[in-house]
Parts: sequence; C-alpha cells; structure tokens
Amino acid sequence: MSPEHVLDDRRDDHPQGLPPHRTATRARVRAMANKVPEVTVWFWVIKVLTTGMGETASDYLARLLGPVPAVALGGLALVAALVVQLAVRRYVAWIYWTAIVMVSVFGTMAADVLHVGLGVPYTVSTPAFMIALGLVFALWYAVERTLSIHSVHTRRREAFYWAAVLATFALGTAAGDLTATAGFGYLGSVVLFGVAICVPALAHRGGMLGAVAAFWTAYVITRPLGASIADWMALPAARGGLDLGLGPVTLAWTAAILALVGYLAVSRADVTPRPGSVTR
Repeated sequence: MSPEHVLDDRRDDHPQGLPPHRTATRARVRAMANKVPEVTVWFWVIKVLTTGMGETASDYLARLLGPVPAVALGGLALVAALVVQLAVRRYVAWIYWTAIVMVSVFGTMAADVLHVGLGVPYTVSTPAFMIALGLVFALWYAVERTLSIHSVHTRRREAFYWAAVLATFALGTAAGDLTATAGFGYLGSVVLFGVAICVPALAHRGGMLGAVAAFWTAYVITRPLGASIADWMALPAARGGLDLGLGPVTLAWTAAILALVGYLAVSRADVTPRPGSVTR
C-alpha cells in the first residue's frame, strides 16, 4: 500500500450488482462532488494534530470561561463551522479542517461534561459512546449501503459522515481519559494507542480487514492518541506531564495545523482528481 493512500477506503466503495456503466457514472459523480479529502499521510497527521489541539483547547477554555460558557461557545462555533461546510459544494481544505477542529473541541467538552459535570464514569461513557457510534454506522449503512468516505457526495451522506465524526471524537476522548486514569497515565496511553493504531493498518495490509472498517477503526484511535500526546505535553509533572501548559501547547498545535492546511490548500495534494485530469 502506497503512503499516499494509507487506509484509503476507495476499494470498498463499489456497490455490488451495478452494471459497469452505472458504476463508472457513480465514480464520476463522486470525483466531482466528494466533500472530504483524499486519505493521505497528510490526512492522518492533521487528524492527530486536531485531536490534540481540541483536547487542550477545550480544557483551556473551560478553565478560562467556566464549563458552561465554554460548552455554549464550543457548540455555537461547531454549528457555524458545520453550516459553512454543508453549504459549500466541494471539498475546501480550510473549511473542512475548521469543522474538524470544532468537532474536536466540542467532542472533548461533551465527554468532559458527562464525567465532571454529571459524574458519569468513563467506564460508562466509553461504551455508551461506542454504542452511539455503532448506531450511527448501522443507520448510515441501512440507508446508504456504504460507509465509504469516498461516497460523501450528497447532503444526507454528509450528515451521516459528520454524525459519525462527532461520535468518534466523543468516544476517543472518553477512551483516552479512561486509560489515563486507569493506571496507564498519559505517556503510557500514548504508547498504548500508538501500538493500537498500527493494528488496523497491518490487518488491512494483510487482507484481514476491509478498507472501510480499517479506516474507521484507525479514525477512532487517532482521537485518544492525539489527546494523550497533547495532555502529556501540557499537564504538570505531578500528573505525569511535561508541564508545558495548556495555552502554549494549544497554540503550537494550532500553528502546525494552520501550516499543513495552508500547504494542502495551495498544493491541492488531498483533492480527489477529476476524471481525465492530469496529475503531477
């Protein structure tokens, strides 16, 4: 598998039983209107960065503004970002990744409010979010017959996609906090999820796991992986961290995200090529 298409689910986006001319037509429509980026190495790097930035930004805002105002602000920002994302008719790097960042921040807040505000233990919220994600996937597949991100070319499929993304962030946040408070610590969680994210990639490469299943498994794991790295960097030594501070870590990861998204916006390295186009 080439590094340019790590855990790319494109090969699973071919509904069975369609005649060749209809399959080709669907492929042309998908290439012209798909609303998500190509699954490249850049995709996974930025995804991990957004998860870590969302974790520390959420904690920083909660301390600065208080939990309730922070959740309200995060919710409004998420709604605004998704409205813009749904309004555009093609993939635009900065719009898409802004929405992902807002999902990351709000997903962290949702999981934290359940634990800190309502006293729901991570041992309860983690399986609850897992069930919620499973229900989103089940409904998505029942309606659309595919979970491939390379088929997100209708408003309905895009709504399913963002519902799944929000559920993965909430699940990943709860799972990461669960391992961090269950004896692994933040650095131990980094190692744990760093190893775990290799499993779907290796299973897919070995033919034991389909592309769609491998993609979404890795997508879920990026959340606790990135969050654990950011927490380890930001939190004080008494909690097993490097004590770099929530604010500085948030700013540093935000700068990295801006630089990489800016590169993609200019290079268009993550844009699905149109049929017949010439790529370099």
